This record gives sequence, C-alpha cells and structure tokens, in this order.
Amino acid sequence: MIQRIQTVYLIIVALLCGVLPFWLALWTDAAGAPVYAHQEVPVSVAFYGSALLALVAIVRFKDRKQQFVLNRFNMILHLFLLGFFVYRSLNLPGEAGASEKGIGMLIPIFSIVFLVLANKAIKRDEDLVKSVDRLR
Repeated sequence: MIQRIQTVYLIIVALLCGVLPFWLALWTDAAGAPVYAHQEVPVSVAFYGSALLALVAIVRFKDRKQQFVLNRFNMILHLFLLGFFVYRSLNLPGEAGASEKGIGMLIPIFSIVFLVLANKAIKRDEDLVKSVDRLR
C-alpha cells in the first residue's frame, strides 16, 4: 500500500541500495581509481539482496509481523555490510595521496535509519489494529 509511510521508507531503502552504490564510489584504490559496488561481488550481492528484501517487505503489506521481521533481517544485513566497510576502511593505506574513503560507505547507515523508521511505523500500525480489535 503506497499510502502508508513505511512503504515510502522502504522504497527509499530500495533506491538507496539498488541504485546509489553503483553511482557513488565506495572508496578509491591506491592507483586513484574509484571502486564501485559492481566491482566487488560480495558487496554487490549484499546491496542487491537488501534492495530485494525491501521490495519483498513492501509486497508483504498485509502481514505486518512478517514485514517487521524482514526489515530486521535487512538491518542485520546492513550491519554486516557496514562492518565490512569499516574493516575495509581501516585496512586502506592512510596516506593522503594513496587512497580515500568514498561517500558510498555511508549508504548502509542511511538505510538502517530508514529501516528503523519503517519498523516504527509498522509497530504503530500493529498497535492501532490491536486497539481497534479491543473495541469490538
């Protein structure tokens, strides 16, 4: 259902994970060439998997509990991806001219924020349905 706010949040997550990592450089290697997500297969699979999980959660709008669980799983995937980026950034050479971290490393953080907002909206909807059932 597009009129629900969690659907908007999940669409943002799908766009963040499905499009942006392939336009924004994740880091720059020692030669000065930018490294994108499609050049690193595990990173690419993780981003596509996250976008797919967000789209599946949108489709499962009738089952709010399953949507909540899918978002939690997506957050765990992003935490692993963020851990990989932190590990990778700590292993990059520290010289100023040799390499630099890219803006694409922040995508998992923004995605986690939107997933948390979506889960709060799902929880609010679930509480609303439970309160209406009590009145019957």
